[in-house]
Amino acid sequence: MGGDQGARVTLPACRAFLDRHADADLILVGTAEALAPAEHWPRTRVVFATEVVTMDDPVEVALRRKKDSSMRVAIGALKAPDPGQPEAAHACVSAGNTGALMAVARYLLKTLEGIDRPAIATVLPNRRDGYTTVLDLGANVDCSAEHLLQFALMGSALVAAVEGKPEPSVGLLNIGEEAIKGSETIKRAAELLRAAAACGQINFHGNVEGNDIFAGTTDIVVCDGFVGNVVLKASEGLASMLGEFIRQEFSRNLLTRAAAVVAMPVLRRFKHRVDHRRYNGAALLGLRGLVFKSHGSADAYAFEQALTRAYDAARNRLLDRVHERILETLPAQPAPDLSTQVA
Repeated sequence: MGGDQGARVTLPACRAFLDRHADADLILVGTAEALAPAEHWPRTRVVFATEVVTMDDPVEVALRRKKDSSMRVAIGALKAPDPGQPEAAHACVSAGNTGALMAVARYLLKTLEGIDRPAIATVLPNRRDGYTTVLDLGANVDCSAEHLLQFALMGSALVAAVEGKPEPSVGLLNIGEEAIKGSETIKRAAELLRAAAACGQINFHGNVEGNDIFAGTTDIVVCDGFVGNVVLKASEGLASMLGEFIRQEFSRNLLTRAAAVVAMPVLRRFKHRVDHRRYNGAALLGLRGLVFKSHGSADAYAFEQALTRAYDAARNRLLDRVHERILETLPAQPAPDLSTQVA
């Protein structure tokens, strides 16, 4: 029900996802009217909700007043069901209000032991023909050094699980590579990350700058949510601007149109490479359940990518791997049986 266009985008995306993933089932949550076209789909269970969290609803409204919202019901599907009820979901995907999604997910699912604050993580393309995972992207505006360490541990688990890299490299976003640069929080975070690296808990590269994200200097870049959100929005804006610039330049006259015919294969590959829709689907890490946030302006192709990211995370046991990484720094705490929390 979320996003700029709601079911007009999410339903076609869900159908395309089912067509490409024969081993996946979907639970669709929304109003009866919106979900009517999907009631007889294969491998699909429809769950009706009487309320919807709008994109401009305050967090308090989503959390305290709309207790039968599609967002809340969908997140609740991740919890262990009552006896006789259908199996719990492995992951939840929403294109709705980000603040509400984080608040409701944190309230219903709780955070893992050792995690103070969940973080939002996604991937951005780099020139090594791969991806750089960046977190936090807006869940936490003010972060302590300890929070940044937790983000690094969770990001490492994410990349190890989904991309199959056992020891992904971590960079700490700063205004320079030198250890003497940055705020006191950043300097302290670097100390904590170096200490964790010395214990074999993380593969810490050191400080990195903004251009290193797209250079692919490290597999993961850690920053606070304020900086991360600016980076994300700036990268999306740049990709859109480049696409529009190319379109305008190649429509000016016959000469540029002729040049476009020759350059078109390269331009199409470039456009595909920087298309932010391909990287849609940000993980809310640190919760006792897998929750993924789709961009509100996502079209059907982009929302399908978010579904696929959630599917890959569940298939590769991301939840367990995040908790295992955290427990490496908290050896005194026993690991809970997460199988009782999420099916």
